[in-house]
Order: sequence, then C-alpha cells, then structure tokens
Amino acid sequence: MLLVDGEPVPCSSPAGSSGSELVAALMGNPGLRAASERLRAAPEKRVPSGPEGPRHVYVFQREFATVDPARVELVGTDEMTTCVGVAIRNNKTGMTSISHMDFPKIVEGGFKQMLELLGADDEPFDLHLIGGFDDASTKVVHSSGGMHNVQEGYSHPLCCKIVEVLHKSQQRFHLRSFCVLGINTMTDSYGNARPIVGGFVMQTSSGVVTPACFDMTSRCPDEIVRRIRVSVSSYDPSWRGKLLETYDTHADIYRIAPACWMPDWAEMASSLNQLSDSEVLLQCSTSPAAEPPHFVETERRIWKYLIENPDWEDAFPKYKPRVFHWTNDGRWSRHS
Repeated sequence: MLLVDGEPVPCSSPAGSSGSELVAALMGNPGLRAASERLRAAPEKRVPSGPEGPRHVYVFQREFATVDPARVELVGTDEMTTCVGVAIRNNKTGMTSISHMDFPKIVEGGFKQMLELLGADDEPFDLHLIGGFDDASTKVVHSSGGMHNVQEGYSHPLCCKIVEVLHKSQQRFHLRSFCVLGINTMTDSYGNARPIVGGFVMQTSSGVVTPACFDMTSRCPDEIVRRIRVSVSSYDPSWRGKLLETYDTHADIYRIAPACWMPDWAEMASSLNQLSDSEVLLQCSTSPAAEPPHFVETERRIWKYLIENPDWEDAFPKYKPRVFHWTNDGRWSRHS
C-alpha cells in the first residue's frame, strides 16, 4: 500500500486503486509537490569513478540492483526521459533496491525482484519515484465534440502501472518523492518538453536522494554489453516480464546475466550506422528532443560492437554470465 505522510493515498472511487486516479491524487499532494520542488532545486551531483569516487552501483534501463550499505555508498541511475527510476529502502537495515523501469509489462514482476532481498519489516519502506517527464505534452492534441483527447505518451501509462501495483501490494511504502510527469517537465528554448531531473543517486547510509549524472567511466562496468542486453532482452522469452539481473548482492560482484542476439543484428547495426544523427534520434528514441548530448554517440558505439561481434557467444561464451569483481584501486575488473 502507498502511504503519504503516514496515511493511505485518498481515492474518491469505491475501488480506489486505478492507476490514473492514484497518479492524479499524488500529483496534487502538497507535501509531495514541495518535496519535488526541493529535489528539482538541488544541485546535480556528478558521480566520478575510480579511487577518487565513492563506491557506487549503477543501473541501466530495465536493470535493477539491491545493495547493502555496508559495501556500497551510492546507488543510482540516469538517462531517464520517458522511463521512471524507482528506489526502495528498508530503513531498519539500510538495504536498498533501485531500478530503471521502461515499460508497464515489467512493473509487476520487477517489483517482486526488487523486494526479494530487502527483508521483512513491519514498518513501511521508503519509496522514491523519479523521472518520466510529461512527454504527452509534446503530442498533438485532437478535439472531438468539444472534448480534448490528449495522447498519453510513454510516461503516463508507466507511472499509472507503477503506483497501481505498489498500492495493491501487501507491503507498505512511504512515498517520499514523486518527481514525475508534469512536476518533472520543463520547456527548453526551442519549445521542446524535457525532464528536469533525469538521474539520481541515493546515499545508502542515510537514504538521501539527490539529482545526479554519470559518464562513460561511472556507468560501469561493461557499459556497451549491458546496453545491448536491454535491446535484445525484448526478444528473449526468458526475460519476459522481468528486470535484468546485474549485481549480486550477497557476493558483492557484478554478474551480468547472459542474453543472445541473432547474427542479422550486425547487418541491422551496419544499416542503422548509415543514418544521420538526426535520423538516429528520430528512429531510435521515444523522446528525440529530450535525449542527452551523448545519445547518438552511444548508439553508434553499440552498433560498432555488434558489427565487430555478430556472434553473441563472443560476449557470453556457453551462455554464462560476465562477472566483475571490485579491485583495490577502486575499479570493477572482469574475472569471467
């Protein structure tokens, strides 16, 4: 069940559990709006990697990780446009689970995965929902019989599914941040809607959440293979309705679960790589005007890897995970 200020979210309908009604109630809550304003106004933290940076765990789109505060200082994600970042924390133990949700069909199974290692607690878990700007505002508004029918975009259905599943859960969640949709939307100088907060980190010892951004060195380890895995998992029935496994909580290692792709993905990558930068944005993004500056470069690095490695077994020999251990010099090193 979702709680705000210790009380269940008020709903006017008898059922009281439709996602759209819950979103509307949460968007209008003064306390949540004030919390969102504080989050939006906070300076963005740049997360470095290596010895000079804090030990952190990063999750890409459709990934999740559960971390122990005794081992990991920060956990976070970024590059959120139409996706929603979710952070759940057991306040008694400090155990924290984070995910980067991108599609309504992975929400229910994804939350089961996230809650599995958080432990049991009679007290509500702290919950933060951040990202998912109001991309519907960029859609054409059609008028029919005097009624405005605004297309939902990608973010609104995802937010509705998230809050609906959480509100029906037996576990209680104290919603601390709801910085999504219109609350998290700005308009740039070209009139394009963009997210205000596109990434965040949680300090595992305190549960404090701040806006954050990462770079090629701190979105690690195994950046390109993990990005490819997001795309190919959509075609793999073993990942249907699930978030991608990334970090092994008990062993304190990255265990990148395997995924496979067809040889013709290399041909497809070669074809896509011929597109202009503007065509890449239009064909490969759900929100072309809102993507970060490195989006096109990242897509081309993915295609380069697929062209050079058309056989998925080059990445996952014998369909075994890629394993990374933490080294004394503050980096993740591949062991298998």
